Amino acid sequence: VDLELRQGEVMGLVGESGCGKSTLGFSILRLLRPPGEIVEGEILYHGRDLARMEEKELLSLRGNNISMIFQDPLSSLNPLFRIDEQFIETIKTHDPQISKQEAFDKAAQVLESLGISPERLLEYPHQMSGGMRQRIMIGMALVLDPDLLIADEPTTSLDVIVEAQFLDLLNELRKQYDLTILLITHNLGVVAQLADRITVMYGGTIAETGDTGSIFDNPLHPYTQGLLASIPNIKLDQPELHTMEGAPPDLVDPPPGCVFHPRCPRVMDVCKKESPKNFRKDGRIVRCWLYG
Repeated sequence: VDLELRQGEVMGLVGESGCGKSTLGFSILRLLRPPGEIVEGEILYHGRDLARMEEKELLSLRGNNISMIFQDPLSSLNPLFRIDEQFIETIKTHDPQISKQEAFDKAAQVLESLGISPERLLEYPHQMSGGMRQRIMIGMALVLDPDLLIADEPTTSLDVIVEAQFLDLLNELRKQYDLTILLITHNLGVVAQLADRITVMYGGTIAETGDTGSIFDNPLHPYTQGLLASIPNIKLDQPELHTMEGAPPDLVDPPPGCVFHPRCPRVMDVCKKESPKNFRKDGRIVRCWLYG
């Protein structure tokens, strides 16, 4: 996996369920659950390799520099503690010298910037709607002023109206805080609305990376082409919904060569034998022998 994020951009990371999107997000913060581990490679953040960083230094970096919004805000918040207690714990973990009142005031200030009354700090997670809990999670991610935000399927539990409000909010926060955002999702509509660039993952590898407009207008990788063709047409003039044959690969025992070749409509002999390299085409990076 070769992925580069630029300061201030939103990078959409898309692909089918099980392709490794969330695993990649957790790997950046070294939060992989056993038996998962990073065995090789580098994770460079402003020249510092997170993969080899001491745990104490990494603990300081999490939250202060890089924060993450998890898929399910209800399970991410502790149901036994009020929201203010969870904010205060987060803040004091990174700044033990700060008083509880100062931490409370800081949390209240962040929530106000998200359009939430500070009075909600005194509530428990179960007293809030899914959209409100998601805003609380954003607040907890931003309260330490990070410059990189990893959002893992942040709209999964939201209805369409709340999702639209959430995406508008995320875009406003990106500008307000000069945030770099890695937006992990399987929802192509979400990345079309918010992302500057898109990275398409398949079978634990990067299939294609490029500007959002160019990928939607002219996808290069056969998997990207199939993924975009599978989006239902709002005009309802398709005779039938396009689907890709086959199933995603077993990541424990992937096929030889290109991991997409068993499902690829343009497969060649070399695809079955050798894993493709990253090739540059029209300002994009595409991992496919068609462009080698």
